[in-house]
Amino acid sequence: MQVADFDYHLPESLIAQFPPNVRGESRLLHIDGLTRQDSHFRELPQFLRAGDVLIFNDTKVIKARVFGKKDTGGAVEALVERVLDEHTALAHIRSSKAPKPGARLIFADRWHATMIERKDDLFKLQFDGDETVLDILEQAGQLPLPPYITHIPDAEDAKRYQTIYARDPGAVAAPTAGLHFTDELLVKLHAMGVKTGYLTLHVGAGTFQPVRVDDIADHTMHHERYSIPAATITLIEEAKAQGGRVIAVGTTSLRALEAASQQGFLAQPEGDTNIFITPGYQFKVVDRLITNFHLPKSTLLMLVAAFVGYDTMRAAYQHAVEQEYRFFSYGDAMLLEPANLK
Repeated sequence: MQVADFDYHLPESLIAQFPPNVRGESRLLHIDGLTRQDSHFRELPQFLRAGDVLIFNDTKVIKARVFGKKDTGGAVEALVERVLDEHTALAHIRSSKAPKPGARLIFADRWHATMIERKDDLFKLQFDGDETVLDILEQAGQLPLPPYITHIPDAEDAKRYQTIYARDPGAVAAPTAGLHFTDELLVKLHAMGVKTGYLTLHVGAGTFQPVRVDDIADHTMHHERYSIPAATITLIEEAKAQGGRVIAVGTTSLRALEAASQQGFLAQPEGDTNIFITPGYQFKVVDRLITNFHLPKSTLLMLVAAFVGYDTMRAAYQHAVEQEYRFFSYGDAMLLEPANLK
C-alpha cells in the first residue's frame, strides 16, 4: 500500500490545542465492525463486561526538551529520546552545526555535557556531575508537547499531558489514550469486574516522525523500549482462558503486547521493538483497542487500519471529521472492535 492511501483532510480547527476542561469529558466513537456509535468517554463501562482486562502503559513523560549552547557560543536545543543510564542519554540536537564527538554543551547555564558519538539521527550525551539525567531534566527541561500543539507548555500541561497512573519516567510523548481515564472511572470499572494491568513502553519522539517513503513496505520504524511484568502476563493469560477480552489502552500498549508475542504468546516480556503494524497483520493478543485519532499518513493510522480494516478506518475518520470530533493528543477517543471478534 502507498502512504497516500492513509491521507485524509482534517480542518485545522479540529486539532485539539488544549485538553477538555475536565479530565474524562471527552467524546468516544465506538466502532463495532461496520457500525458506529457516538458516545462519551464516561460511558465506556457500557461497552465492557466482567472479565475484560484493560492494559495500560504506565510510562511517565519527562521534561525532555532542554536549551543551552555549545562551548563555542552557538545555541543548542536537545530533545532527549532515551535515558541510557543515570548520566547518559540519546538526544535529538538542533543547532546551526551538528556537534562533533568531544564537543562540550552547556544547558541552562549550569549543566555540562559531552557529545560522545552520533548514532544515526541521535547524539549520545554524557552529563557531568552527581545529578542524574532525570534530575537535570526535571529542573531545566521543558515538557515536549507534540509539534501540532502550538502553545508553550505551562503548569496545566504538566498535569494534563500525563496519565493519572504514570509512574515510570522515560517517555517523550504521552500514551494519550490513557489521558481520558479518571480515578472515578477506574473505580466504576473495577466494581463491575473489569480488571486492569500495566506495562511500560517509553514513547519516543519517533512517534511524530513523518513517513518519508511512498510505499509503506519501505518504511523503517523507530525503536522503543518496553517491559511487561509477570503479573500482567498472568492476568492476560487468565482472561484469555476464561473468555475475557484483552483491551489495549493506546497503540503503545498494543505495540508492546504484540511485540512481546512475535516468538510466541507474550514470550518476550521485555526488549526493544520497532514493530510496524500494517493492514494484513494478524493480531496475537489484543482483542479491543482504545485510541485517540491519529495524524494523516502516520504509522499509527496504518495500525488502526490493520486492526479494524482499511475501509472501516476510512469511514470512521470521515465520520469523525463530519461530526467535528477533536483530534490528536488532547482530542477525543475511539473504542475499536474488529468485526470478527465478539
